[in-house]
Amino acid sequence: MSQYYDGNTYIRTCAYRKVEMVNQTLKQEIMQLEADFCSGLSDPTRIFILYALNEKPLNVTELTGELGIPQPTTSRHLKVLRERGLVYTERQGTVITYHLTDQRVIQALDLLRSTMRDRLTQKANIVSELS
Repeated sequence: MSQYYDGNTYIRTCAYRKVEMVNQTLKQEIMQLEADFCSGLSDPTRIFILYALNEKPLNVTELTGELGIPQPTTSRHLKVLRERGLVYTERQGTVITYHLTDQRVIQALDLLRSTMRDRLTQKANIVSELS
């Protein structure tokens, strides 16, 4: 063994590597959860549903009327939103009402809109400068 290397150093090194592996695995799992969550936002219809539910809880029939799309399509989108934890249901007799799970989702969507608006404004300014 080297004069700079002892059993304690080896144990500490192995423990550090194990912690790093656990941290890396945890980071990957968190990123996968984030990607799954964001996939719920990857369709314009689902975003419209979230904004509609932000106004008030609605059932499938009410949402279908607001969206102007077939009921099975609305139900399919609601299933994705429910699986991603973006909406939850409440049963009242035979009627299932959908609710927005967390208001911060709308705040995040609004932030994205603001960012896109700023980018579009910048691009429009560049185009006008070229003209």
